Amino acid sequence: MHSQQPLDTLIIGAGQAGLAAAYHLQRAGKSFLLLEAGERPVGSWPHYYDSLRLFSPARFSSLPGLPFPGDPERYPARDEVIAYLETYAAHFAFPIRYGARVVKATQTDGLFTVVTAGQQIFQAHSLIAATGSFHRPHLPTLPDQPRFQGTVLHSVAYRTPEPFRGQRVVVVGAGNSAVQIAAEVAQVATVTLATREPVRFVNQRPNGRDIHFWWWLTGFDRFRLDLPVGAWLERLANGKGQRVLDTGLYQAALAAGKPEQRPLFAHFTEEGVVWNDGLRETVDAVIFATGYRPNLAYLDGLGALDADGQVRQKHGVSLTVPGLFFVGLSNQRTFASATLRGVGADAALVVRQLKRHLRPVQQPRQYGWLPCCLPGSSSASA
Repeated sequence: MHSQQPLDTLIIGAGQAGLAAAYHLQRAGKSFLLLEAGERPVGSWPHYYDSLRLFSPARFSSLPGLPFPGDPERYPARDEVIAYLETYAAHFAFPIRYGARVVKATQTDGLFTVVTAGQQIFQAHSLIAATGSFHRPHLPTLPDQPRFQGTVLHSVAYRTPEPFRGQRVVVVGAGNSAVQIAAEVAQVATVTLATREPVRFVNQRPNGRDIHFWWWLTGFDRFRLDLPVGAWLERLANGKGQRVLDTGLYQAALAAGKPEQRPLFAHFTEEGVVWNDGLRETVDAVIFATGYRPNLAYLDGLGALDADGQVRQKHGVSLTVPGLFFVGLSNQRTFASATLRGVGADAALVVRQLKRHLRPVQQPRQYGWLPCCLPGSSSASA
């Protein structure tokens, strides 16, 4: 199938990033279509564990144009986020093509051609990659890991603690998800949280208010990471590993040994692991809560990624492919870029730049001078 006329833009992915981009494109009066691999406009949220709650209150967890419903101070559950995203897409009646997993994007003479797994073909004058940072689980391979006869899984496959009842479990990771999963499984199993660095906790409610309130008040979430103050804050926040937001619940769990915490083990054995002190231990399961990588393989032929597969972009604008944009990448522009609270601002900026790209180049006047600020020139793109 081939779309009859090229659109202004195609959005790849109808999760939170794609929906935020669609909102701003709709307001700008641009023609667009969202291509979504799944059957619902909910991104990665259904793949997260059952007990997951947002780390930010509902007040700070909205996409542009539609507040998150209910008590603004509560921390919404996973299924509430899913329902909100579905409501959001229906409320604005965005054009979405479901079951359209994009496998390849090319560009010829400024026109993008996108091909799906079902051999559908779509064309547009610009492209927004909004498949986010949470679709491709990162599962590292540790020494002797293939020898291990127990269960190895990434946190994306974890749902509830019940399958691990009565077992010996190791959770690898030091972020919010690792700590939450380890504490939850420790209610029914013997669990060790294995980390390369000590877990670093941040008080989630300083002075009686959620930390996102203080981030909003100070502008912390809005600091651009390419500016000196943003780079300094990034080093301050992440220079010694991840930080875990906590009201005190998880610190108390670790202090009680449920779960216990140890440095990452030295290597696997057939039956389990060997800790750094030489202790060999039988283990039933190892859960890696080790994050995700961007899902952008469909851009391989465009020259949009570097040799390590990292995106060449600044503030969501491709540095190598004119007309290609991004929304929802981790640290794309600010600390909040990959979150519900952050994608809206990034999408607004991207759509402004996209409109400049789509603006037709003015023709030079007959008496021979050129406009000073042609789209794409340094003054128009600043």
